[in-house]
Amino acid sequence: MNKNTLELNNIEIKLGNQPLIYFNEEIKAGEVMTVMGPSGSGKSTLLAYIAGFLPEEFSAHGQVILNRLDITRLPPEKRNIGLLFQDPLLYPHLSVEGNLLFALDKNKKNRKGKVNAILESVGLGGFNKRDPATLSGGQQSRIALARLLLSEPKAVLLDEPFSKLDSQLRAEIRALVFEKIQTAKLPCVLVTHDIEDANAAKGPCIHFA
Repeated sequence: MNKNTLELNNIEIKLGNQPLIYFNEEIKAGEVMTVMGPSGSGKSTLLAYIAGFLPEEFSAHGQVILNRLDITRLPPEKRNIGLLFQDPLLYPHLSVEGNLLFALDKNKKNRKGKVNAILESVGLGGFNKRDPATLSGGQQSRIALARLLLSEPKAVLLDEPFSKLDSQLRAEIRALVFEKIQTAKLPCVLVTHDIEDANAAKGPCIHFA
């Protein structure tokens, strides 16, 4: 087992008595593995199992190994896995800065300095006091990415995070997300319906029936 890898060993998920997924893959540092397939084929269910919040109606077994550590039985908050969804899921009652501070341990030094730096890195320097409701869809996606990066995950799961963006903005945000993941050398699983997402990821592509 290599460091900075996400190993999904013999994962089998069933819905009732019906087999849904069998999965056995390794995602390397900085690699984006794409999972495609029709609705109901189990793409998001796989992400839920990896992240630790598989709904009770499913049964599953198989190991999730992250950086040599078996995290299969750890609660979601202990897994060090970052997630991006279709919606940015920003807290509406907090400013941009408040949303980003939420991702940082309260005992960390120079928290506001880290917020300023991450905002600059996603092209939104000076947006600290903005209300999330005043941001465009692309800007909200950038803040969601910044929040994920501040949390210092060891792996990333992407559940169609670009699907609500128009084509030009989709390509722009997608390139930014993949760049940050590769720079941070994070293993990543992307769920998408869009072949352009898979092509841009430049990693292995798995198709569910």
